[in-house]
Amino acid sequence: MIRKATVEGGRIVGIPAADPRITAFKGIPFAAPPVGENRWRAPQPVIPWEGERECFTFAPISMQHIPGLDKNNIYSREWNVDPEIPMSEDCLYLNVWTPAKTPEERLPVFVWFFGGGLKEGNTAEMEFDGERIARRGIVVVTVNYRLNVFGFLAHPELTASQPDAPSNFGHLDQRAGILWAKKNIAAFGGDPDNITIGGQSAGGGSVCAQLTSPMTEGLFRKAVIFSGFAAGVYPNRIGGNSTFADVEERGKKFFEFLGVKTLAEARALDAVYIRDKCNEFPGMFGTSDDGVFQKGSSMQNMLNGRYHRMPLIMTHTATEFFNGVGAKSSEEFRELVKQYFGPRADKMLALCGFEDGKTPDVADANAASRVSTWETALRAFALCRGEKGIAEPLYYGVFDPSIPGWDNPGSFHSSDLWFWFETLAKCWRAFKGYHFDLSRQMCNYLSSFIRSGDPNCADNDGEPQPTWLPLTVDKPNRMFFDDSGSACAEAAPSPVVALIAEATLEKNRF
Repeated sequence: MIRKATVEGGRIVGIPAADPRITAFKGIPFAAPPVGENRWRAPQPVIPWEGERECFTFAPISMQHIPGLDKNNIYSREWNVDPEIPMSEDCLYLNVWTPAKTPEERLPVFVWFFGGGLKEGNTAEMEFDGERIARRGIVVVTVNYRLNVFGFLAHPELTASQPDAPSNFGHLDQRAGILWAKKNIAAFGGDPDNITIGGQSAGGGSVCAQLTSPMTEGLFRKAVIFSGFAAGVYPNRIGGNSTFADVEERGKKFFEFLGVKTLAEARALDAVYIRDKCNEFPGMFGTSDDGVFQKGSSMQNMLNGRYHRMPLIMTHTATEFFNGVGAKSSEEFRELVKQYFGPRADKMLALCGFEDGKTPDVADANAASRVSTWETALRAFALCRGEKGIAEPLYYGVFDPSIPGWDNPGSFHSSDLWFWFETLAKCWRAFKGYHFDLSRQMCNYLSSFIRSGDPNCADNDGEPQPTWLPLTVDKPNRMFFDDSGSACAEAAPSPVVALIAEATLEKNRF
C-alpha cells in the first residue's frame, strides 16, 4: 500500500482507512495560506516543509458560520453537526484516498468540490468519505476552497491592483486543486490524464464554472454535476444577473460595513471579525463575471454550448427546488405568465387551465405551473446539445427513494450524497437493506463513469446493472433511482416542462 508520497512541498505520510487496503492522506497543503497579503489573491505556491508531514486528520474548515448550532436546520442534523470543528482562514488543503499499491498503477482520479451555497461546507463532512469510491479502483481527491466574502469578494481596488485575478478566488482554489492533481496524483497511483471533476449543489455549480472557464481547458476529461445546473423562466434565488460593476459596488459597501476604506486596511483585519460581519451583511457573495476566470454566466454559456466538451453526468433529486408562477389571483397569474413567457404566454395559460374561456382557481393554476428548476435547465440543455450536434454523452438521473426519519424529509436537496459516496452507515437515519443496495449501485455507476466516461458496469456479484442510456432530444432517457433500485427509460418532459425548456433556451441565447 502507498503510505508515503512526495508532493509539491515535501514528503507526506498517510493513514490506513477503515479498510486498510485504502490509504487516506488528510490535510495536504496545495497552496500557501491565503492570509495577510494573500487574502483575496489567487492561490499562491505551497510553502515547503521539512521532514515528513503527517496527514492523518482533516485540516481546519474555511471561514464560515459556526456549523451545527441550529438544530432546526436539517443540515445541522445531517452532517454539519460539530460546532467545535476547527476553522481557519488558513484552509487551502485537500485530501486523497488511494487504493494503489504502487505509483505505477495510473488509476482514474475523481476531484470533488463540496456544496453549501459558496458560503458554507467542508471536506470533512461525513458523507464525503472517499473510501468506498476508492475501493472501486479510483483515487479520490476532495478539495477545500475559500467561501463567502473570503472567496468571492470583488472590489475596484482588487480589479485595479490584480487584473489577472480580480475575484472568484474560491473557484481559483478549486482550479489549483485540479492542477495539484495533474502534477502530483501519480505519486498516489493516479493517472493525471484521466481526471473527472464533480460536485453537488454549489459544488455542482462550481463544476459548471470550471467547465466554462477559459482557464481550465484540458485539465480534466469528464464531469459530474449533482443538483447544480439550474435555469428557467421564473425568478428564483439561484444565480443572478449582476454585472461585475454591480458586484464591485457591493464590495465597496461591504468595506464600509467593515469600517475600512482601503484594501490594505481590509487585509489587516482579523478573519473572525470579517466572518462575523459577512454573516450580518445582507445577501450572498458568489461567482461573478470577472472577465478572467469567468466570462459571462456559466449556466448561460452551457445553454449556448460554450463549455469544454466531454462526457457528463447530471442528476437531481425528485423533490428539490420547485418553482412556479406563485400568483395571488387569476388576473395576476395572467399578467405574470405574459411577463415570463412572452409569445408563449397563450400556450402556457392554456396548459394551466386558461382555455375555452375558463378561469381556473389560482391555486390550481399555480400548481400546474410548478416545475423542477433542475429539470427545466437539463431539458433546455438537451435542446441546446441537439441544436449544436454535441456528441459527447449526457447521462441524466433523478433520485427519489424513501428517506427514513422522524422528519419525513422526502428526497431532500443533498440526500443523494449519502448514496453516491456509499456512506449511509455514517448517517443517523434508519436506512434499510434496499437503500444500501441502491447506494451500492449508484456508487458503481459513478465509479465506472470516472473510469471510462460510461457509467454502465456490473454489480458486485458480476451481474450487469440496469443500462443507463444517454439523454438526447430524440431519446429522452432518464435513470430513476428509487426504492426498487435503478431503472432507465425514455421519459419525455411534461408539456409544461417542455414549454419552459424552450422558453429557457430562448431567454439565454446570445
